[in-house]
Amino acid sequence: MTVYGHANAETVDEVLEEVARYRDLGYKAVRVQTAVPGLDATYGVSKDKMFYEPADAALPSESAWSTERYLDFVPSVFARVREEFGPDLKLLHDVHHRLTPIEAGRLGHALEPYALTWMEDPVPAELQEGFRLLRTHTRTPIAVGEVFNSIWDCHTLITEQLIDYIRATVVHAGGITHLRRIFDLAALYHVRSGSHGATDLSPVCMSAALHLDVSIPNFGLQEYMRHTPETDEVFPHGYWFEDGYLHPSEEPGLGVDIDEELAARYPYQPAYLPVSRLMDGTVHNW
Repeated sequence: MTVYGHANAETVDEVLEEVARYRDLGYKAVRVQTAVPGLDATYGVSKDKMFYEPADAALPSESAWSTERYLDFVPSVFARVREEFGPDLKLLHDVHHRLTPIEAGRLGHALEPYALTWMEDPVPAELQEGFRLLRTHTRTPIAVGEVFNSIWDCHTLITEQLIDYIRATVVHAGGITHLRRIFDLAALYHVRSGSHGATDLSPVCMSAALHLDVSIPNFGLQEYMRHTPETDEVFPHGYWFEDGYLHPSEEPGLGVDIDEELAARYPYQPAYLPVSRLMDGTVHNW
């Protein structure tokens, strides 16, 4: 199944290098995130590039956020990426729920010349009606759903065709059976799958997602955040990456085991996602 990687960096020049690295590994799709100039930190930009993990501290770190600077900057990033890599590479971007519907519509409209495969989590998804307003202002495809727990979280978004990719994942949305219900509903409305696949979801979840991916008619993309070598050793598995595709295991069941003795060498260390405040100190999403 086609998977996408995560190119992220502090500057545009650096993120171009990261995109090139993923392309050279065979990836056909890449999510692009850069730090916003003038801000001390930007969620989605990690120090460890290939094993991206945004949870960074036992107590949440804080950073300042400016929607105005972000909206002004992001389109210029994708202009550079398209100029460098041409039209064939699939490009994605995660907004991390930061915008209001009208702000997200402005961003989506500005990104239309660069033909993104999707703009992810443009607005907080609990207000599903907000996607109606967003949809009237942009033709950039929209993806959402990694925090959804049931089919009712996305019923309106799917049946009104307000999104293009549903990102619900097997470990959050009721397991294989319930997620299959979501994907079956989505198939009726031309909505494709784009399952979440972050590093905090173990190889067990990744393998389950892949088995589900190959069973549905409306597969779109699979997120693939590579696990560290230590995680792969604790969870020996049969799925493998090759030339931009992740291949499901051919072993019985999900094809994933756990080495409990090895796992005991890695005690749990709390790590939380950061929080953001606007320039005036107001608490904000991410």
